[in-house]
Amino acid sequence: QVQLVESGGGLVQAGGSLRLSCAASGSIFSLVRMNLMGWYRQAPGKQRELVATITSGGSTNYTDSVKGRFTISRDNAKNMVYLQMDSLTPEDTAVYYCNLWRVRNYWGQGTQVTVSS
Repeated sequence: QVQLVESGGGLVQAGGSLRLSCAASGSIFSLVRMNLMGWYRQAPGKQRELVATITSGGSTNYTDSVKGRFTISRDNAKNMVYLQMDSLTPEDTAVYYCNLWRVRNYWGQGTQVTVSS
C-alpha cells in the first residue's frame, strides 16, 4: 500500500512563496524514485488539474500557468516530493494534492493554499 501526506499549505499574500511537502510511505512501491510523482490542485467549483510532475528519471513537466514560478523536486533519501511555489497569485488558491501513479492513482488528503490579493 501507499500513503501520501501533504503539508506546507497556508495563507500567503500575492507575490509570496510557499513550499509544499509530500511524504510517501508504505510498501516498496511507494518509493518516489521509482514512480511518476505529481502535484495537482483543485479550486472551488473547478476540476482537479495537473500542476507538475516528476518522473522516475527526474524529468519534470509543468502546466503552462505555473511555468517559471513553481518547481517540483524530490528527496530520494527522505522519500519526499516538494513543490516550491513562488510569485503566487490569487489564481493559485486551491487545495493541492500529492499524487503517485503506479498502475493506479494514489492521492494524499490535500493541503489548502490561499493567496490573498
